Amino acid sequence: MLDSALSPYRDFTADEWGKLREGAEMTLTETELEKLRGLGETISLAEAEEIYLPMSRLLSLYVEATQTLYGATNEFLGRETKVPFIIGVAGSVAVGKSTTSRILREMLARWPSHPKVELITTDGFLFPNQVLEERGIMQRKGFPESFDLKRLRGFLADVKSGRAAAEAPVYSHIAYDILPEEKIRVSRPDILIVEGLNVLQPAVLAKEGTEIPFVSDYFDFSIYIDADIETVQRWYVERFMGLRKTAFREPGAYFERYSELDDAEAEKTAIDIWTRINLKNLNENILPTRARADLILHKSGDHHIDRVLLRKI
Repeated sequence: MLDSALSPYRDFTADEWGKLREGAEMTLTETELEKLRGLGETISLAEAEEIYLPMSRLLSLYVEATQTLYGATNEFLGRETKVPFIIGVAGSVAVGKSTTSRILREMLARWPSHPKVELITTDGFLFPNQVLEERGIMQRKGFPESFDLKRLRGFLADVKSGRAAAEAPVYSHIAYDILPEEKIRVSRPDILIVEGLNVLQPAVLAKEGTEIPFVSDYFDFSIYIDADIETVQRWYVERFMGLRKTAFREPGAYFERYSELDDAEAEKTAIDIWTRINLKNLNENILPTRARADLILHKSGDHHIDRVLLRKI
């Protein structure tokens, strides 16, 4: 983690952070939370109240303040344009980004103003496998160059500019590829959550200076899910072992060949994939973006969030 003496963040323990919910009521039930948990995630209702309730309160305040600012711009320009509040959620494979994003979407939508909250993952903006194969980067899937960043930025520009609808591609983790006939339609949400590995990644600047270069330039707030690297590796291996009995056995599953591995072979395979691809991507591209986030959620080895860092500068 960051050196607290030099950190641009305010550092909270889970207990300290929990006290910032300021009387906000928890409306999420255990049954609802169960549907939001990802494979291997153990978040309890008490932790959701301690961590996510204050976070949703903070973001609700940010949304209100930002909408006031947009309102001032609209008044200046003499027009009415709805500008969605966009939240980016970044972090490693297997660190729990999807669970965080789903819980956050559910809780933000329950604030008294009842905002319309939508969620997309950047997996849909991966190039199709055929393109990755043609470019010789299939083994770098998830690295920045494997994403169609121009298309992703175009999608975010459509959302941010208030277009009636914007379409995002759909990715199947079963097929391990884009589903060309399917689209996600995002229609003028109040809040859009964008979850992905490299959403805080800087880009190569366009020499003409005519494009918004970074995906994160469209964000109003960003969150990084953090954990020690050795811990994330363990979670990745545990998830791989679990998927052998579930998703890997689905009809048409890309990784069906792994479903019949014995435990020793499966663990060896998982560690190999982690080391060659995911660890390298984490060290080269994902972890270096951590300090760009507005909020960092640090997880302990049991998946519980034990520290929350909120940017102060």
